[in-house]
Amino acid sequence: MRIEFDRDTCTGMYQCTAEWDAFVENREEGKADLLESEEAEEDIFVREVPEGAEFDAEMAARVCPVDAIKVFDDDGEQIV
Repeated sequence: MRIEFDRDTCTGMYQCTAEWDAFVENREEGKADLLESEEAEEDIFVREVPEGAEFDAEMAARVCPVDAIKVFDDDGEQIV
């Protein structure tokens, strides 16, 4: 499972940080940060979801009010 975070779209509501500890508040920039991620494109950060964190990653994506977070299954299909 892979998660993709569009940091440019993020509005800093930080709801994702309450759902998964891989997201942290960056109050200085008014955005969330996705820990241990790589920047695949400008402001698009991706990382693998560790085993056991799937539910938390999905919930972080579901609560994002601006849909800045997407989750993909192992076949590359978007599930959230």
